[in-house]
Amino acid sequence: MSSPTTPPTPDRVTRRPVDHEETVRADRAWWDAEAEDYYAQHGGFLGDAELVWGPEGWTEADLGLLGPLAGADVLEVGAGAAQGGRWCARQGARVLATDLSAGMLRVARRVDARDQAAGTASGTAPAGPTAYLQCDGARLPLADSSFDIVMTAHGVLAFVPDAEQALREWARVLRPGGRCVFSLPHPFRWALPDVPGPEGLVVRHSYFDRRAYVEETDEGRATYAEYHRTIGDLIRAVVASGLVLEDLVEPPWPAGRDHVWGGWSRTRGELVPGTAIVVARRP
Repeated sequence: MSSPTTPPTPDRVTRRPVDHEETVRADRAWWDAEAEDYYAQHGGFLGDAELVWGPEGWTEADLGLLGPLAGADVLEVGAGAAQGGRWCARQGARVLATDLSAGMLRVARRVDARDQAAGTASGTAPAGPTAYLQCDGARLPLADSSFDIVMTAHGVLAFVPDAEQALREWARVLRPGGRCVFSLPHPFRWALPDVPGPEGLVVRHSYFDRRAYVEETDEGRATYAEYHRTIGDLIRAVVASGLVLEDLVEPPWPAGRDHVWGGWSRTRGELVPGTAIVVARRP
């Protein structure tokens, strides 16, 4: 039996439709339970104040997708432990970091407290997010035209059934001319098994199967849900949201990197894309 701090082991895995409310209930509980283990496992790779766009390891310092940050109002949705928001704050931005999971935000605040204690001892106080908010990243309790930048690294969009709805919310809270930058697992990866070795390079699933990946109990209660859409679906959702697409970045595997993160690895990353990064703006 799973402990309260361990994600539940599913009775079965299936592909089926899931509505927004069921998804929120399942994924909030899953990430609350996973928060500490996720940070323990991946915190070293991500860094506490670095914006890493995906498991390949490319950072915002490498790619420069957000534009100028000094004095900007930045919303990080799906912030996790707020590593990306913390990096933006240290470039001079005012950051609101949000996440569905209270457990992830507790980790974020603990990192801030540790940084502040270290800064007090050394006479320097490193910047962090201005505020935190627990909320659904696809239904933001925030005013229109409040931010210059909305961003997330592998947060929210892979965990909501309606990408257009989420993107409309992100567009709504952006000021005219504001920038929206987000990354998510590359849609092509859904056709492959989620394993890092050569066996993960054999197509096993239909790229066109849009049904959600669902872990559930024997009673049919979802305990985790993740969503696939094709590249075409993604671009159409961006356009329908009112955002203007500026770039679609498919970062290659970095030269000299030989790490493994779940199904991501050099073996696969040198042959097929693992992450897609969308750069868009509100006109």
